Amino acid sequence: MRVAPDTVPDHPARRAAVAAALAAHGADAVVVSDLTNVRYLTGFTGSNAAVLIWRDDPSRDRIATDGRYTAQVAEQSPELDAVLARDTIGALVERAGAAGTAVRVAFEADAVTVGDFGELCTAVESSPVELVPVRGLVQALREVKDAGETALVEAACRIGDEALAALLERGAVAPGRTEREVARDLEWEMYARGAAAIAFETIVAAGPNSAVPHHRPTSDVLATGDFVKIDFGAVVDGYHSDMTRTVVLGEPAPWQREIYEIVRQAQAAGRAALVPGAALAEIDAAARQVIAASGYGEQYVHGLGHGVGLEIHEAPGIGTAARGTLRDGAIVTVEPGIYLPGRGGVRIEDTLVVSDAGPRSLTNAPRALLIL
Repeated sequence: MRVAPDTVPDHPARRAAVAAALAAHGADAVVVSDLTNVRYLTGFTGSNAAVLIWRDDPSRDRIATDGRYTAQVAEQSPELDAVLARDTIGALVERAGAAGTAVRVAFEADAVTVGDFGELCTAVESSPVELVPVRGLVQALREVKDAGETALVEAACRIGDEALAALLERGAVAPGRTEREVARDLEWEMYARGAAAIAFETIVAAGPNSAVPHHRPTSDVLATGDFVKIDFGAVVDGYHSDMTRTVVLGEPAPWQREIYEIVRQAQAAGRAALVPGAALAEIDAAARQVIAASGYGEQYVHGLGHGVGLEIHEAPGIGTAARGTLRDGAIVTVEPGIYLPGRGGVRIEDTLVVSDAGPRSLTNAPRALLIL
């Protein structure tokens, strides 16, 4: 898919935002090693990398990778001097302490393994470096999407909308087909429309399987009377989409109409609650209380939604135990469900961008019950 020029990210500005956040942690520099965060801050997409960011002197910022990526790092991160080393984190921490003066270097405690941390501690025993653990430093910045990021998520969502419409139009969701066949057909439709990748393993869950929130497609055959839950997404230039629709094959039973309508109303309440500054737990409650009031509270077994961007699940999480508030510019899902074991289930999910003007849905497939 062709990407518009205004989607080119401002990596130096992103690194500057990280640098500004270091003061709150009392750190002089940070080594970022989570590969998604490295990509967000530098544009580099290789499988081994870390980036060193200084609080007060961006000219000392460095990216580290190994010799396999010499050409790639020069192309994707041309404004950063590269350090070539297999142990990227260790090389950057060593560089931070090379001046011989005391320096406090933060590291991503939620990305560094126990083994890596032990090696780092050993490496700095006789150096002037003091290690400072931080969590969620870059992820917090990634919560708010810029215009380019929003455009990429929207492009991925458009592919999903068009792929599902094409799948349904050609009658590919029908009795006699297997879950796997439907899933592979949907994925092909996304690739045919420009998806660079599939956002996650496509969920096609028919009949009783639709009561399993994250069912993996099998050779089970779709049958008349089944709910068919379809949860899927595309990737465009690293950015993901996420959407779920539930259809019914043949005339729906009363219980199917009932729970579908409840979920539809709950999803509408959740979407309406996406207001900048709203408590994340209260957004979840807006949808959950609709389902609970209808007597199906125990059959709604997961949170309302999550952030979407360079990862399919990223901050913020929207659930009963969520802390914090929703931020203007966040892109999140709203996906309540009811799951009746042995019978079937319904989930309706959209990806939306949050703004003061009201949430805007980036996924736009019809939400009314579709009878095939």
